[in-house]
Amino acid sequence: MDQFDDACFTVYIGIDWADAKHDFCLQVAGENQREFGVFSSQAAHIDEWVGNLHRRYGGKIAIGLELTKGPLVYALQKYDFLVLFPINPATLAKYRQAFKPSRAKDDPTDAELALDLLLRHPERFKPIAPQSPAMRALLSFVERRRELIGDKTRVNSD
Repeated sequence: MDQFDDACFTVYIGIDWADAKHDFCLQVAGENQREFGVFSSQAAHIDEWVGNLHRRYGGKIAIGLELTKGPLVYALQKYDFLVLFPINPATLAKYRQAFKPSRAKDDPTDAELALDLLLRHPERFKPIAPQSPAMRALLSFVERRRELIGDKTRVNSD
């Protein structure tokens, strides 16, 4: 089965990440309409966004993003229904340049370009290997510890 067969994924998403927020562009399998949005980079907000996606679409969800590691990738790897496809930042930049000769970068457009690359050239992208259930549990514990340390730091600084 082709990794991008509509029977395999319920929705496709391109994400442009940043420190404080992440822009996304979403397209439901078998449809042409695209939806844009933004979610906060805080772990709780990422979890809320993913939970809403799963409730809304169910099934496997394909996500194209410019990362192979980092907080966003680790937060998304907790979910076995998400399949992450890293896109080389240079590839995305060249793709943007082909459609925007001015080289003007904006996050919603980059999210849409990531989605477009994922849909038009699926053979070019290999998914990040999924984490084992034990590793996903460990990442959850590490994330929770990070949140507790952040809470303690805030309380002590007040």
